Amino acid sequence: MTILEIAQKSAAIAEDKKAGNVVILDIHGLSVIADYFVVCHGNSGTQVQAITSELKKQMAEAGIDIKGVEGYDEARWVLMDLGDVIVHIFHKDEREYYNIERIWGDASVIQFQ
Repeated sequence: MTILEIAQKSAAIAEDKKAGNVVILDIHGLSVIADYFVVCHGNSGTQVQAITSELKKQMAEAGIDIKGVEGYDEARWVLMDLGDVIVHIFHKDEREYYNIERIWGDASVIQFQ
C-alpha cells in the first residue's frame, strides 16, 4: 500500500465512523515530519475515541504499523502516527480553535473515495 493509499484509507475509515469534515493535506516539501495529514473531528469525546479505535483496528488488520497514538484518554486532540501519514482526530471545539488547515494553508487538499 502506498503512502497516499494509507492516507486515503485513514480518511475513509474516519468518514465511515461519521467524522466531521475529513480532509487530506499533502504536506510534501512543507515538512519533514510526514507527507500527508489526515484531519477530522468528532462531536464528542466518545466519538473521537470511537474514530481512533476503529482506525487502530483497521490499520492493524491491514498490516500498517502504528508508530504511536497520543491524546486518546483526553479525547480532545488525538494524534495517530502512521509514519509518513499523521492522522489528527480533533474534538470539534479544538478543531475550530487550532484551525490546522489554516496553519498548513500552503498544503494541497487531496480528494479521496
